[in-house]
Amino acid sequence: MIIPLKVENTEQAIQEAITFKEQMWKLFTDSAMWQSVFFSGIRIVFIFIMTRLAIVIVDRIIDRSMQRQEKSRLNMNPRRFVTVGELLKNVTSFVCNFFMIMLILTEFGVKIGPLMAGAGVIGLAVGFGAQSLVKDVITGFFIILEDQFAVGDVIQTGSYKGTVEMIGLRTTRIVSWTGEVHIIPNGLITSVTNYSLSNALAVVDIPWKTESNLEEAISIIKQAVSGLTERNEYVLSMPDVLGVQSLSTSEFVIRVAAECMPNTKEKVERQIQLEVRKALEQTEEIRQALQ
Repeated sequence: MIIPLKVENTEQAIQEAITFKEQMWKLFTDSAMWQSVFFSGIRIVFIFIMTRLAIVIVDRIIDRSMQRQEKSRLNMNPRRFVTVGELLKNVTSFVCNFFMIMLILTEFGVKIGPLMAGAGVIGLAVGFGAQSLVKDVITGFFIILEDQFAVGDVIQTGSYKGTVEMIGLRTTRIVSWTGEVHIIPNGLITSVTNYSLSNALAVVDIPWKTESNLEEAISIIKQAVSGLTERNEYVLSMPDVLGVQSLSTSEFVIRVAAECMPNTKEKVERQIQLEVRKALEQTEEIRQALQ
């Protein structure tokens, strides 16, 4: 009884082996299948080459953009440009490779619709959870690439005014003239006033009693500010005595204006007031000596 069972099992195994061999032979000799594999392989190679080419082109564009920014007015550590450039390249490589994998999967008959839907749900969840962070990073990119302000510039954004100490992709650090350090998320920087891009105008209003002679007062002021360009390197042009700015029953005010270098407005104004004060003291001493 045992031997016939062995013979039957052996014949069944031989038949299965023959069937498998015929199926494999039919598979390997199926010209339609090999034609489909050939064209799919060509399309996969083409997708791979185009993806690599797109990454190379975008990387070169990023490198050239970074080189132009390095030659601009932006006074920043060169390593920051390297960091930004590498980050942009990594994002570009990730996006291109993601689409390449999706396209290759379609060549193998994989339905990418559910995969894209899942990725969209995950991306939406991440976006809701980190939308403020994404906003800060995007704003930081535009601040750096558009050269809105640089390290060392004096700016004002909202109620914060001071010298820019650090520009990051997420935050900007500002030091006020009294020493406070303000760390501001880039997403909150909606408007910026930059005091370091153009020359400033120092304006000083000098009060005089109405009993004083107007022409004498103007003469004293002109004599006081003459030669100020040689004594103060921040003054770019001879201060201009504009004349009477306001008038009351007790005094009149004479305005003096001088063009000066950026961020030196307060220093030049104090210098003008000091020079006028010295001129007044000298005039008073001369009057007392004549008396």
